[in-house]
Amino acid sequence: MAIFEEANARLFHRVFVCKDCKSKRKANILKVQARRVSCRKCGSHSLRTVRRK
Repeated sequence: MAIFEEANARLFHRVFVCKDCKSKRKANILKVQARRVSCRKCGSHSLRTVRRK
């Protein structure tokens, strides 16, 4: 199976997952590290990157 750069960028670039409610959020990496981005659903500031399969 071929890997397309456009597909990887769409699925994994700047996408973070809330550790509490598992919802996805697209945000800037520096803002996530500074804890200035919160989850839309639960309001938590604990986000992680999307795991690649």
